[in-house]
Amino acid sequence: MDDHYSAAGTSAQREYERRKANDEAKLRAKWGKLGGIAVALSDEKQSTRAWSSGAAGEAAVGARLDGLASESIRVLHDRRIPRSKANIDHIVVTPGGVWVIDTKRYVGPAPQKRVEGGIIRPRVELLTVKGRDKTALVDGVLNQVEHVRRVVGDVPVFGVLCFVDADWGFFPDAFEVNGVRVVWPKKLATWIGRSVEPSLDVATVTSAIAAGFKRA
Repeated sequence: MDDHYSAAGTSAQREYERRKANDEAKLRAKWGKLGGIAVALSDEKQSTRAWSSGAAGEAAVGARLDGLASESIRVLHDRRIPRSKANIDHIVVTPGGVWVIDTKRYVGPAPQKRVEGGIIRPRVELLTVKGRDKTALVDGVLNQVEHVRRVVGDVPVFGVLCFVDADWGFFPDAFEVNGVRVVWPKKLATWIGRSVEPSLDVATVTSAIAAGFKRA
């Protein structure tokens, strides 16, 4: 196994287990001898369950990316941003550039791009999920991309939001919002698999990224 390797979704799963244990401890402290019954009858908090869902989404995308791994395509998962509590879900290095991938698990209609302004007002691109403005997700990826660029210099870096379990319909169409590509797992793998134009020293770039972004 590659020295740089770490399993996708590991830190999210750890956070889920930590929160779940903390929630159960609070219930047991509150109900005393009835604590075990209280735990058994209580629904899991949505904020806690979200970490488990996120871990599953990261693992699903990670498995697909791992299927692409080779000497010319290197895959890193769950890397910590220095001096931050935030992680980058996946980083893929190919001869054509570096892919910074944030995985989101949403059940329901596929995300959409909405454009506002453009004539009198400045043109603004928005990402919507279930009709709600989620452009902050795009901004988060752009921030991750900027961190990676500081490490790799002039190497091309692409930002991606990959939505797992969304209903993309029969004729799905990937799109970009403010330069960030919004895709589903199969489309992501197809794009990366085609990014094989010989240019970068993949091993050297991967080592630099692994040194700059430790396992979470």
